[in-house]
Amino acid sequence: MNRTTDDLVYPFAEAPELGKVIEVAPGILWVRIPLPFRLNHVNVYLIDDGDGWALLDTGLGDYATRAIWETLLAGPLSGRRLTRLIVTHFHPDHIGLAGWFSQRLDLPLLTSQTSYLGCINISLSPGALDAKAYRDFYLQHGLDAETTGLVLTRGHQYLKLVTGLPLTFKRLVAGDTLKLGGRNFSVLTGDGHAPEQVMLYCAEEKLFLAADQVLAKISPNVSVWAVEPDGDPLGLYLRSLTAIKNTLAADALVLPGHQLPFYGLHTRADELIEHHRRRCAAIAAACRSAPKSAAELVPVVFHSPLDPHQMSFAFSEVLAHVNFMLAQGELAWAEPGNGVQRMIAA
Repeated sequence: MNRTTDDLVYPFAEAPELGKVIEVAPGILWVRIPLPFRLNHVNVYLIDDGDGWALLDTGLGDYATRAIWETLLAGPLSGRRLTRLIVTHFHPDHIGLAGWFSQRLDLPLLTSQTSYLGCINISLSPGALDAKAYRDFYLQHGLDAETTGLVLTRGHQYLKLVTGLPLTFKRLVAGDTLKLGGRNFSVLTGDGHAPEQVMLYCAEEKLFLAADQVLAKISPNVSVWAVEPDGDPLGLYLRSLTAIKNTLAADALVLPGHQLPFYGLHTRADELIEHHRRRCAAIAAACRSAPKSAAELVPVVFHSPLDPHQMSFAFSEVLAHVNFMLAQGELAWAEPGNGVQRMIAA
C-alpha cells in the first residue's frame, strides 16, 4: 500500500527485516544492512542480471556485516549466483565489503575511477591527513583542537571499515549504458556528497538507483575537506540536483542508499535546493552582524548540541556553504584576527 507523506509517496511502508529481501520492482530486490551509527542502516539492491543478481553496494567491511551476508547468501539469495558488484561511491557503508565479495565470490568490481582510487588512497595512507598543513587548515577556521584531532585521524577509522579492494576494476563513466539482464541503465554521476558518485537510471521503466544523492527525509552530507580547501562541493551538489531534474522523469521510482524508496523526485530535489538556500540565508544574516569563522557559524546552522564526532561533520558542511557563498560573491573574507579566518556578508 502506498503511503503519502507531505509531497512524497512511499510505495513500501516498511523496510525489509534483517536477513530478508523485498522485491521493489520486477527483478530488483531491496536489502537493508544495519550500521552502528546515528544513520543506522544502508540500502543495497540486487538487480536481475540474466543468470544471477548484480549487487549494488555492500555495507561496512566488518564481521557483523559479513555474517549478515552469509545468512542472506545461504537463505533468500541461495537460488541464484551473484554476477558482479557495482559500488556507487567510496564511503565505507557502500564500498566496505567490496574486497571480501571479490575474494569470496570472484565478483568483478564496477565503479567510478574516483571511487576506486579514493578508497585505495585512504587505505594506503590512512594517517596522511595528520599533517601540519591540514591541522592548520582546521584551526585557522576556528575549529577546536579536540575536534581537529578527530577529523585528522578519520583515515584510521576508515581502514577498519573497508576490506582491501581487488587489484583491478571496470570503470563506470557518466554517459555509459550498463546492460543488466534485460534492462539498459544509463550511468549518471554526481558530486557533492562524494566525488563521481554513480547512479543508475532505467528510462524505460523509470527506475532511479540514486545512491546517496537524493534521500527522502535528510540532506546528504556535503563537506569541504582539507585536501581541497577551496573546493565547492555544495555548488557541485546543487548542479547535480538541477541536472537530475532536467534529465529524469518526475514520476520515477527512487531507490535511495538510505531510508525508504519513494516517488516525487523533482519535488524532493526542489526541497533539497531550498534547504541549502535557507542555510545560506542564515549564514549571510549572521555574517552581517559581525565577522564569523566557519566554526562560529556551526550553531547558526545546527541548533542541537553536538558531540565532537557530530561537530566534525557539521563544521565541514558549514564550510561547504561558506565556500559556495564566497564563490557566489555573497560572502567576503574579513581581516583575520588571532590567526582565525572569518567572513563578512558581501
